[in-house]
Amino acid sequence: MINELALRVLAAFHGLEAKAKDEDGQTLAEYGLIMAVIAVSVVVLAVVAFRGAIVTAFTSATNCLDGSC
Repeated sequence: MINELALRVLAAFHGLEAKAKDEDGQTLAEYGLIMAVIAVSVVVLAVVAFRGAIVTAFTSATNCLDGSC
């Protein structure tokens, strides 16, 4: 009886240990967050770098819509 109880306790502990070592979902989420931060940074840097060209393009488009193209 004690052997069976000890075996059950060890089996339960082994199951908890296996669940604690299973970090696949956590790792995937971390990589996803890192990729999101990188993507936002690239967009912000692109907008800052091409700010003049973006303003010129929108100004030109607004002027064309107003009819002074």
